[in-house]
Amino acid sequence: MPNKLVDPHRDCDICPRLKSFIDVQRAKEPDWHNAPVDTWVSINGDKDVQLLIIGLAPGLRGANKTGRPFIGDWAGDLLYSTLLKFGFAKGAYEADPGDSLELNQSAITNAVRCVPPENKPVGAEINNCRPFLINTLKRFPNLNALVTLGKISHDSTVRALGGRVAAVPFGHNLAQEVGDYTIYSSYHCSRYNTNTGRLTEEMFEDVFENVRSSIN
Repeated sequence: MPNKLVDPHRDCDICPRLKSFIDVQRAKEPDWHNAPVDTWVSINGDKDVQLLIIGLAPGLRGANKTGRPFIGDWAGDLLYSTLLKFGFAKGAYEADPGDSLELNQSAITNAVRCVPPENKPVGAEINNCRPFLINTLKRFPNLNALVTLGKISHDSTVRALGGRVAAVPFGHNLAQEVGDYTIYSSYHCSRYNTNTGRLTEEMFEDVFENVRSSIN
């Protein structure tokens, strides 16, 4: 794997199953992004980033279509309304990469950069993509807060930081120190979790309220 890269090449083929799935989608929807999705960064640049949000993987009709994390799917509606509320974004979210939405003090990435079939990456794919996450963590000199969305994202982030998953368990709205960072874990803001009541808007906002209290 090209560990020196922060973001995978558009035609990254480290994970054959994911590359094959993207190739099929390119044939079906040639106007979509259909490639690994890069980290989206604060309008003010890398030095402005104090919060990194780490999702699972691009959604098929969300980031895989638009090229930006969480842009275009329902999870993005909740995520970006929350970021706007707590000052980690500005502008207007219209589920389109051409809208006026901009990140502030924050960046957004995924533990797995390519869309997986049925939104379910396998263990080898999560491991293959981790060097990109490691380099993304190193990218931001003032980064101190990490919000992990879901257990897969949480566990991969802990491993990227050299921690033991057993020592840093996943739990909604838990804040745990790992090295120089505080990890704030959250249930993923997917429609499945919100429709079942596992995650409410208030519960999700509580996580970012805690993050905001730690960031000037």
